[in-house]
Amino acid sequence: MSTTPSIAADALRRAGVRDVLADGTNRAAYSTDASLYRLLPTAVVRPHDRDEVLATLSVCRELGLPVVARGAGTSCAGNAISSGVVLDFSRHMNTLLSLDAEAGIAVVQPGIVHAALQRQALAAGWRYGPDPSSHTRCTIGGMIGNNACGSRALGYGKTSNNLLALESALADGTVLRTSVGAPRSDVSASAPVLGELDALVGSSLALIRQEFGRFGRQVSGYAMQELLPENGFDVTRFLSGSEATLAVATEATVRLVKEPGRRVLIVLGYADIYDAGDAAAGLLPFAPIAVEGMDRRIVDVLAARRGPAAVPPLPRGDGWLFVELAGEDDGELQRQAELVVAQGSCLDSMIVTDPVVSASLWRVREDGAGLSGRSPRDLPAHAGWEDAAVPPAELGPYLREFDDLLVEHDLSGLPYGHFGDGCLHIRIDFPLAAPGGTSRFGDFLDASAELVAKYGGSLSGEHGDGRARSGLLPHMYSPQAIELFARVKQIFDPDGLLNPGVLVDPDAPTAHLRIPAARKPAVPLALRYPHDGGDFAQAVHRCTGVGKCRADNSGTHGVMCPSYLATGEEKDSTRGRARVLQEMLNGELVSGWDAPEVHDALDLCLSCKGCLSDCPTGIDMASYKSEVLHQTYKGKRRPASHYSLGRLPQWVRLSRKTSRLASTLSGVGDRFAFAKKLAGVDPRRSIPRLAPRTFRAWCRDNGVPLFDAANVEPGQVVLLVDTFTDYFAPDTGAAAVRVLRAAGAQPVIMERDGCCGLTLISTGQLDEAKETLGSSIDELDLAAAQGLSIVGLEPSCTAVYRSDAHELIGGEASDRVAGAVLTLAEFLSSLPDWRAPDLSGRAIIAQPHCHHHAVMTWSPDAQLLKAAGADVRRLSGCCGLAGNFGVEQGHYEVSVKIAEQQLLPALEASPDAVLLADGFSCRTQADDLADRKGLHLAQILDQAL
Repeated sequence: MSTTPSIAADALRRAGVRDVLADGTNRAAYSTDASLYRLLPTAVVRPHDRDEVLATLSVCRELGLPVVARGAGTSCAGNAISSGVVLDFSRHMNTLLSLDAEAGIAVVQPGIVHAALQRQALAAGWRYGPDPSSHTRCTIGGMIGNNACGSRALGYGKTSNNLLALESALADGTVLRTSVGAPRSDVSASAPVLGELDALVGSSLALIRQEFGRFGRQVSGYAMQELLPENGFDVTRFLSGSEATLAVATEATVRLVKEPGRRVLIVLGYADIYDAGDAAAGLLPFAPIAVEGMDRRIVDVLAARRGPAAVPPLPRGDGWLFVELAGEDDGELQRQAELVVAQGSCLDSMIVTDPVVSASLWRVREDGAGLSGRSPRDLPAHAGWEDAAVPPAELGPYLREFDDLLVEHDLSGLPYGHFGDGCLHIRIDFPLAAPGGTSRFGDFLDASAELVAKYGGSLSGEHGDGRARSGLLPHMYSPQAIELFARVKQIFDPDGLLNPGVLVDPDAPTAHLRIPAARKPAVPLALRYPHDGGDFAQAVHRCTGVGKCRADNSGTHGVMCPSYLATGEEKDSTRGRARVLQEMLNGELVSGWDAPEVHDALDLCLSCKGCLSDCPTGIDMASYKSEVLHQTYKGKRRPASHYSLGRLPQWVRLSRKTSRLASTLSGVGDRFAFAKKLAGVDPRRSIPRLAPRTFRAWCRDNGVPLFDAANVEPGQVVLLVDTFTDYFAPDTGAAAVRVLRAAGAQPVIMERDGCCGLTLISTGQLDEAKETLGSSIDELDLAAAQGLSIVGLEPSCTAVYRSDAHELIGGEASDRVAGAVLTLAEFLSSLPDWRAPDLSGRAIIAQPHCHHHAVMTWSPDAQLLKAAGADVRRLSGCCGLAGNFGVEQGHYEVSVKIAEQQLLPALEASPDAVLLADGFSCRTQADDLADRKGLHLAQILDQAL
């Protein structure tokens, strides 16, 4: 009899485990990690302490359920998924237990995020050495499991090199405590399993010395070399990289290192990536802390997706090495940097000492993991063969043969990696969804494994073998070494409870693939998905699982993902939602657009579009949510808020001739909670009052003419009249008219009372939205076709014409309008003779609208304000209202919690500062929660004229 999720959950709770998830939504959200593989877990346990880990292992032994440990779920090889119980350490066991600032030693729980440890270590004058590109969300426990490294492993070593002690639980409930440097005899006597392990190593010395520890990045398989007598029978470092197949880490003691006083970055340019690979090993005598490589492919993709400004100037060439030196003496570092350039045999070079410039260059490399989720052919690119390593001296020849192999198999990807370590990262556009795609994937893996073995390399250099490469280990190791792995597993985990299918008795690399299991929707789609060939399945599988949506991205002014930052729940992350939608397409657990699991996952999605710009793979969860709502409610009764808030523009237009009456009625409704509840509105929300006079009426009285296609005059610019500006905030429109006139432009407005359909889009009323938006585009195209700019004031409406229209409608007219629509800052900055008015000394708190950030970018606004001399504090993240989201019943608490992350603390800390918020919803949130009035950029500029 199989163990059902409810049986497992009941048994776990009876055993004292407090946080158990066995519902369909969470099982779907945890069905995969950052890999190609999927296994539906029976349950997810988020332990609070070691005792709950031991209780979970006890229940799983009794029920015969496998167990896998998981940190942030950023494992690229399928290391952190299971059909049994997933132990998620990131929720509760995420604490820094102690930090010895004198000795540079920290004791941590396995779920602590790397960035959280780093913050506290830096504050104490230290740093944690290894720094993988996922450092903003990966956990130390996950790094131990994979023996992760990062860009600066040359200087600081792998995770195993920075482990001092480990507490771990064995499958039988034994708690193992090991430490680096303990006498071999003491270690061997401390536990029966370690005595057996010592005996096994003693009988296999020649084999281990011959096949293991041949170069620094030989991470595949078990690290048997750590157990050699000459290496002190180091069980602690041996367990690092065992991928939770032997033990589950519950506590770790790690070594910290001193932050160097000075750093210098040398960027070397080469004709191609092969020449860069040839040169890397020759730079190691200079003791760099990093030697990273990439080529033109990744630079071109970055420029194409984020604009040319996203790529800082690079030395001449099509391949580059980033070489970082560290030390205390500027003169000595400069001398060493010049020697690196001389030794590097490069075409061109640059030595960078400015930390700001250096950070911008490193960002290109750091974004590689996410950017590589689309291949140079703009096809989905996948992990699976993303982490091979060879001895550094062999890297150049290996790269040449590997590229030939890609061509032979008609595949492509974006290569980059830790060239000083001989490690290459690349995601490849395997045609997994095509007929025969799985076989082609398997054939390529076999050929690639043979190539790595030819160069004496490792299938994995830091990501671990997982499900992707464990089955390929016989290409790299002898049968005797493979048997040795099995005997080690038998000692530690004789019943195969811990992460079965990985490393020992592995599943085939072609088993449990998630993409071939997905099916295309059978119903016609409302959105076009032009960037995914019209394929909704491909769109949701854009999510590679790198987990940037689980990070606090405020340091780079990111928005994604506000709901996850508020709740900390995987299902409320962009990744979790994508996983549930992927399972919907699979149909095994989640069935249909109206499945409760789908709506549970999407309920707290704010449709902020932060993921559209911040997710490296370009996920657009706001659009997917609109599609789900459209498919679910098409021809059916909808939630009340869809009628009240989703059709708000229609309601206010109906009141056009009776605005005073409508305003009075809205005021009455604002006082009676039952009226709000009937409309699906949270009673704690105030209802914005309609303005006494519309913006269109103001235009008539102030000489703003209607656009006349037959009489277009020089200097004319169309001012987009959106619902919010027209009916609720006409003062914003009036200020924009004055600013535009002062800039020498002649603002005009369109004759028809059009609408972009934003509220219809966000509530999934896509047929009506298409009709509404299409009519507005047809009218605006009369101006766009004559070359006029169209200035939008409400960011969310502006973004519809720039982005959503392409998804919903497309066509030449839509493209012309998208190209003509500008923000106020964009338009003013395009005028060659315009100069910003003096805002010197003006303290401004800027809350960019999420859609502004995601679609248009806020950079022109920032540059304008800087030129004006304003003292600007730019907030990150979302205000929390997000259109109708924060107004709807059931969302108030999360909406407020999001506002408490950035907006409310900033307003409280600076009571005299001006709040700049172009978005009507952002101004409403500040007014509602902090009694603070916000101003549009047009109003701030108008006041300074």
